Amino acid sequence: MEREKRNDMSFSRKRSFTFGAYGGVDRFTCEDETRPESAEDNTLDILNSPASDRKPFLSASSSQRDTELFEIIEKLQGSRIDEQRCEFPLPLKSQLVTIGGDLPLILPPKLGGYWVDPPLERLVDVSPTSSHYGLDPESYDIMERDAEAKIYHKFFRSRYHHSFTAVDPSLGPLVLSVCLEEEESKLRVILRMKECSLHGVFSVSLFPNIPSAVELAKMLCDRVTVSKFEVVSYLKAPELMTAFDEHRVSPNFKFGILYQKYGQFTEEDILSNNEESEEFKELLSILGETIQLQGFSSFRGGLDVCHGQTGSEAIFTSFHGREIMFHVATKLPFTEGDPQQLQRKRHIGNDIVALVYQDGQTPFLSDVIKSHFLHCFLVVRRIQRADETGETVYQVSITAREDVPPFGPVLPDPPIFTDRSLLREFLLTKLINAEISCYKAQRFSRLELRTRSLLLESLQAELSTRSQCMMGDGSLPALPSSEGARGVTEGSGGFIENFKRAIRVRSHSFETLGVPRKIGGSALQKPKTEKDGEGDKSPGPLPADSLGPAELKDQASPQEDL
Repeated sequence: MEREKRNDMSFSRKRSFTFGAYGGVDRFTCEDETRPESAEDNTLDILNSPASDRKPFLSASSSQRDTELFEIIEKLQGSRIDEQRCEFPLPLKSQLVTIGGDLPLILPPKLGGYWVDPPLERLVDVSPTSSHYGLDPESYDIMERDAEAKIYHKFFRSRYHHSFTAVDPSLGPLVLSVCLEEEESKLRVILRMKECSLHGVFSVSLFPNIPSAVELAKMLCDRVTVSKFEVVSYLKAPELMTAFDEHRVSPNFKFGILYQKYGQFTEEDILSNNEESEEFKELLSILGETIQLQGFSSFRGGLDVCHGQTGSEAIFTSFHGREIMFHVATKLPFTEGDPQQLQRKRHIGNDIVALVYQDGQTPFLSDVIKSHFLHCFLVVRRIQRADETGETVYQVSITAREDVPPFGPVLPDPPIFTDRSLLREFLLTKLINAEISCYKAQRFSRLELRTRSLLLESLQAELSTRSQCMMGDGSLPALPSSEGARGVTEGSGGFIENFKRAIRVRSHSFETLGVPRKIGGSALQKPKTEKDGEGDKSPGPLPADSLGPAELKDQASPQEDL
């Protein structure tokens, strides 16, 4: 009966969902009603039929049942990987391989969405990353992700100061800190809000009397409408506020490194490379040193240093007080029979910036690596000068998604490097600045705003409750202590725990990036609302570990080791 209903339907729905380094893909295909009967249909018919009808099936031998089961599984899953592939157009591939002359390092996608520096055509006077050209190592400045994150620690912690909290009807939780610098007759103020923290310095001579907390807050932000602030009297408040201010600051970075051989245009080809050319090894030696992962004690970048599950070697370096771990595709585990190479993709696909070394004149496509995290690529190609010297030099090009702001240092014109130490200085500075700039892209900025809002709500609530307990309000329940917070003694409360959870899982939140979450074998996507605008922006209540789906706990994250 059930089979007849299915055969009468003009369309059948076949659903395929994968969740991994590609995110989620939910496909529906329509087939003709005269499609041949599949093994899946046979199995469903058997399961739905009365017990008396299933005797022939039950009487089959064990080996025959196993064979049929594996045939069913193979038919159901065999084509799922191929369904996710977007093959490079064959005519263009053939044309690029056979064209003579120098080919560009990068080709932007046909539908746009990326900028390339230097541009393919020299019709503009400036590069997208700066307003001038030149090789000037003195200008290789590393950007600060949050320039005002350490102001409280620098100017407030060592001085006598006061802090206040409030909940504004329109702005939400507010945390205000005020410090009087008597030696300079100045008032220094920090106002922490969901969107950002505002910092200001005012001369005491401007006021006949010291302004109130409400007046100081309104001087920094005229949108403040609250009429009263509560005094913070909790003794551990400075440590909690320092942790909040500096939650985005980290001296550690991790970047992917891809090896692209001549004629390789697809993600599968690039990720399947195992052999390293001498030229590629030379570039790796410029970037850092080869280390043994077993027992490695410095920043590991999400790699396994105990059981060897992520390979035995990696490239690591220290650079101007920062530790950098490189996820080199050729050094990560290779899985036979897996075209996607998910053991490699789970690390490189979760990096934000990657470097591509080209062994030959094959352009890199900006969108060839499918990832929700990767936003920028630095492409390096080793070439020989066409002049009489025949000198070996390195050519560099950069591509990033269109919502990634420009970042330095400026790419020289022509983008050629002859000095290896200068190339190292440029590449490492450019990689760090690229990641910091990528955080301003829409996807990451939305996720960071949500994380900051959660942390600020928790901070304000804890400071208020702890302060009331200090004042002797016995009606408030005692907050649990944070046993696992290093450097903070008992009584630090729930903020530290929420802070640790939010940092641990914030980049696992694929829901914010618009990826459906897989629950109970089906893909569920939260519907859009006027408030959300797009996807799931609503973080929901604390605890903060609700930020990410459980399916991603084994995935490496861009900020896993913060």
